[in-house]
Amino acid sequence: MRRLAILPLLLLMTLLFPLREAAADTNVARSATPSASYTSAWESVAAINDGIDPPRSNDTVNRRWGTWPQTGTQWAELTWPGAQTISSADVYFFDDGGGVRVPASWKLQYWTGSAYTDISASYPVAADTYNTASFAQVSTTRLRVVLQSGQGSVGLLEVRAFAPDTGGGTSGWNPPASLVTPLDEVWRHVESTYSNPYGFRNYGWDQIMANRGSINYCVRWDSSATVTAAQRDQIHAALARQFKKWMDVMAGHNGWPYADVPLKVVGWAVRDRAQLQWSDTSVDVYVNNIRENAPQCAEPCGRFFNQSGNYPNCPGGASHHYDMSLWLTAGFSGGAGGDWGQRVGSEYYMSNLNTANMHILLHEIGHSFGLDDFYDWTPTGVCCFLMKAGSATSITDFDAWMFRDWWRHLKSRYGL
Repeated sequence: MRRLAILPLLLLMTLLFPLREAAADTNVARSATPSASYTSAWESVAAINDGIDPPRSNDTVNRRWGTWPQTGTQWAELTWPGAQTISSADVYFFDDGGGVRVPASWKLQYWTGSAYTDISASYPVAADTYNTASFAQVSTTRLRVVLQSGQGSVGLLEVRAFAPDTGGGTSGWNPPASLVTPLDEVWRHVESTYSNPYGFRNYGWDQIMANRGSINYCVRWDSSATVTAAQRDQIHAALARQFKKWMDVMAGHNGWPYADVPLKVVGWAVRDRAQLQWSDTSVDVYVNNIRENAPQCAEPCGRFFNQSGNYPNCPGGASHHYDMSLWLTAGFSGGAGGDWGQRVGSEYYMSNLNTANMHILLHEIGHSFGLDDFYDWTPTGVCCFLMKAGSATSITDFDAWMFRDWWRHLKSRYGL
């Protein structure tokens, strides 16, 4: 199965920040819902926990939260569905040198269940870096950053909230001794053959983190066959089951923040609407939008075409966006995969709807998360694994540890 080249539409400069001394602490901000006292119409409060490390306080590439022209006391808040134990937080200020400047002062507050209470800590104020506040741990469902304006309005680029390591948390990087050498060989091969493995920002990892723990798909039905509502639902369920097999590899491992990653199919692309034999509106339907000689879901809704994470021209808005496509092509043998999604034969897919391991699709999903092919070499001491096409039909222990190794090398970009 071939891996199509993963090419970013925009070249972004990535600065690698030092790991915190408390490396075992987990940034729980990514799983929170952000809100604010006020947000300028052209800014986004979603910026504060999108996991993107700012290159500088005057970040002109990524999303920002700003409050211009408002001044005085402003706040941004993280809300979790359940209580979090937090012992430190990092705050990166937005300062464009004009209407938005670093604050005169700031503080943290936590919700007690009935009121907001100030957190006693030292609160540094500096541009172009994270400002860290450490404190006696608190348990709360809401953490608020309160900013007092100084020379202008205020804003934030990123907030990280850290839960302390309890000593009995998720496992870290501890592969079996027999896999240490081949895993090292694989990663050195990645670094020497991928054009920009650390700078590329549209792996499956990035898509899940941008969605705060979920993934959206659109189906490209590249076939003349009809599809009933029952078949549609089976196609969705089979995709979710196969995707979950990779996500189960990560559950509880090395700071991975999600026990489950829900998958939702939000749309279908087809040549002729009459092929889709349902009338409900559970998915968006795109008709005769032909790209690459195949039906294409709306480009304004696709993350591949909008890697900033904004979808201003997507019908229905951002909730209707799709991260990847499941491209089902009649007469297609083998498979292909990349940051755009996966392509397999429609006949293969339909005949394996209830198969435990749809191995071609599993292989291609691996490519979407960065895993390579092994046509011309085999790592030392391993023989048969899913990503070496034709040698295994399910995710092996070696596949799982290669997958986890990608997370190990990329997790710092999300502040984890």
